[in-house]
Amino acid sequence: MRSSAAEPVRSGDLVALGLEPPEARRLSEGVKRLLGTCSSAECWRRVSSGLLRPAHPFPVHQMLHRTVFDNEPDAGPAPIFVPAPESIKKTNLARIQEQLGLASYAELHSWTVENRSAYWELMIRQLGIRFRTPPVEILDSTPGVEQVRWLPGARLNIAESCFGRGSGTAVVYQREGTPLSSLTRKGLDSLSNRVANALPRLGVARGDTVAIDMPMNVEAVAIYLGVIKAGCVALTIAESFSAPEVRTRLRVGEARALFTQDRILRGSRELPLYTRMLEAGAPATVVVPAQGRLSQPLREGDLSWDDFLSDNEAFRAVACDPGDAINILFSSGTTGEPKAIPFTHLTPIKCAADGCLHQDIREGDVVAWPTSLGWMMGPWLIYASLVNGATIALYDGVPTSRQFCEFVQDAKVNVLGVVPTLVGAWRAGSCVEGLDWSSVRVFTSTGECSNPGDMHYLTSRAGYRPVVEYCGGTEIGGAYITGTVVQTSVASAFSTAALGMSLTIRDRRGVESDQGEIFIVPPSIGLSTRLLNRDHHREYFAGTPQGPGGGPLRRHGDRMERLDNGYYRAQGRMDDTMNLGGIKVGSAEIERVLNRVPGIGETAAVAVSPPGGGATRLVVYVVPATPEPELDEEGLLRIFQQAIAERLNPLFRLHDVKVVRQMPRTASNKILRRQLRSRYTGQDS
Repeated sequence: MRSSAAEPVRSGDLVALGLEPPEARRLSEGVKRLLGTCSSAECWRRVSSGLLRPAHPFPVHQMLHRTVFDNEPDAGPAPIFVPAPESIKKTNLARIQEQLGLASYAELHSWTVENRSAYWELMIRQLGIRFRTPPVEILDSTPGVEQVRWLPGARLNIAESCFGRGSGTAVVYQREGTPLSSLTRKGLDSLSNRVANALPRLGVARGDTVAIDMPMNVEAVAIYLGVIKAGCVALTIAESFSAPEVRTRLRVGEARALFTQDRILRGSRELPLYTRMLEAGAPATVVVPAQGRLSQPLREGDLSWDDFLSDNEAFRAVACDPGDAINILFSSGTTGEPKAIPFTHLTPIKCAADGCLHQDIREGDVVAWPTSLGWMMGPWLIYASLVNGATIALYDGVPTSRQFCEFVQDAKVNVLGVVPTLVGAWRAGSCVEGLDWSSVRVFTSTGECSNPGDMHYLTSRAGYRPVVEYCGGTEIGGAYITGTVVQTSVASAFSTAALGMSLTIRDRRGVESDQGEIFIVPPSIGLSTRLLNRDHHREYFAGTPQGPGGGPLRRHGDRMERLDNGYYRAQGRMDDTMNLGGIKVGSAEIERVLNRVPGIGETAAVAVSPPGGGATRLVVYVVPATPEPELDEEGLLRIFQQAIAERLNPLFRLHDVKVVRQMPRTASNKILRRQLRSRYTGQDS
């Protein structure tokens, strides 16, 4: 029971924050009645769900939150959302828990880890995964935990499972400045079949790689599913990458053909895309018009979207082995070339299972997550939505705008995924104010460390809904650590390892600790077993400590802290990679670009967390090529930003540049990036 010694909030204080006196008195008296009558968590649930409104100024929400929890300074971070018992009963998690006869979420998680084969068998059945030939068993672990075989003997094409549930809308979508539109599940199925039937026109056969570099819109989703139905491999590239970066990905993936858009329209801006693909040396290309007709003539041999499509709307998907690749995605590491990670027909099962249980996606839901097919969350959104019988919500425009927030309202989005940078922009621009987000049932966040204040702001705008922090990677096919809708949401913190997975934190000596590097205890469906251009064992298993059962742990590379209340908070990367605006990039990739700038001897790119938490900031330390002349840091920042935009990705924002005479190094001559981060943090403090 919370002590009633704390002074309740005064109505005058609330008036000073923008409330009218009658409303201020109502809130003040309501909070006063609750204080001391129940636990702080229960008190906050009643305040947030019964007294506060989205229309109240956010500082009012913050003040009442502090008032409720000010007597528990040692209890760890205070929750921003506390689920009601009646809402928990309606969740997918509660249904599975009841089906298994388990009394709590903790028991459910333990069961999924101790009975991994049974867990995945249960989820395959719950998700309605379609097989041409069923597996002879769920898990064959005889090759060892690094190379386990899931569903041996099975034949399937995972794209068929995207059309097994629900009969209504597959996609609701909107381009900037146009009305909402939609496509039925039958319509999406037919359009993807027309793509699959037409692929031989490009000289593409089963097993070939087909690149997709375009915004995530209806055509992109149909192309993606059509490529997979045909037994081919989709090589997906984020449309923001420069021509040299696209060329690298086309080469590594050995793409035989490419789908793209003629241009990208963003407000009054037109960004050429097809031209960039030609600069990248694109193979045979199909070009989708951004609006109406194509904006430019095509290279000889290339095809327009309308000329490419087959008229045949029927296609029998090619049956494949579960371990066959369906998608090549790229994830940065510590070298200049990105890791090429294959998704298999197994990976979408992880996507859909996480979506069902952690994001609580239900049949008939509308799910939005501003993303791209070039990032893991693009394919994740397709599978987590369609396999669960939900509708994908796609907005072709600027996601930081008021217009996107109106799209969330008008499309009646139920599950809204975000990158923390977006939330910061919405808050700064008051983009959500006055909108009706009451349809949102779940928020979920991934891509980078979030800011607690921004996450509190986000949930307050929809009348308080769970905020599921979701952290994983392309090589996982989903999350390894996350939250749930049945546990309290603590801003910017994770409550649990993902279902079917267990974790351990180790210090520098390899000893279990509450702070250090986090490791995954394999196996799990979704975990990669190979890379196209790296040694998989060396990347994820070489030199790792032993796990609880004596087997090797799997490295992921994140620093994590276990809080006193049992939750977890991310502390960035162990290696030299960083997340910028939700995009993972290696220091080496940035430095390779910046070291070409005249007058630069050496650079070191580091990610620095802001004092209040939240998205990391890119800071570059520079050693001049010669002692003279002195380099101007502000001028370098502008030059470096232009170089990054032109040669790497315009979405990577540079926060600061610092000129130094030499880099701190180890005895083996490696740059001490932790020391640079600490030095910068000290300058900021």
